[in-house]
Amino acid sequence: MGELILKNSEGEGAREIVSKELGIEATDLGARTSFRHRLLMLVLNEDYDEGLSALKDFMETPSLYANFHDRIRRYMNHATDLIYAIRAKRNFPGMSSLTRAKQQELKEKYKHHFRELNQILKSVERVERDLEVLDARSTMYVIRAAWICTIFLILVAFLIEFFSGVALSGWIVFNDGVAQFVDWIFQKI
Repeated sequence: MGELILKNSEGEGAREIVSKELGIEATDLGARTSFRHRLLMLVLNEDYDEGLSALKDFMETPSLYANFHDRIRRYMNHATDLIYAIRAKRNFPGMSSLTRAKQQELKEKYKHHFRELNQILKSVERVERDLEVLDARSTMYVIRAAWICTIFLILVAFLIEFFSGVALSGWIVFNDGVAQFVDWIFQKI
């Protein structure tokens, strides 16, 4: 199982090995700058301690979203278990003394664990995207509420100014006009 050591993930050889040996495309490992890609490449390169350290650092890094770590804790615990399982399958003592069928079974379990680790990390990315969307929606709600309040305050100020200024003056002019009209009528009679 040592054929999957990929010290350089940039070349075409790495893409072919990931695709051929694991049955997944290299693009399924995520963007080259993503946490998922980094962690999966550490696992492929058999840097398990570094991968576990990366998981721990990721969980300890403060997030922009309040409940992000609470929502991904179970995924990260499962990812830790999967890394330990992958390590056990790839570094199985006495691998050469096992029958070919048992060796193939261990290899298939390793592939299954690796694909499951990939899915778990995709779930973590999905949770982060969901929280980004919720954050954007709440920001839009706040901006919309502020806009509505501003319009309402301007309308109230306009109505107050209208009724205490222009409307009052209009009432005085109307009242004076009616009084002059009534006086004119009584003078004619």
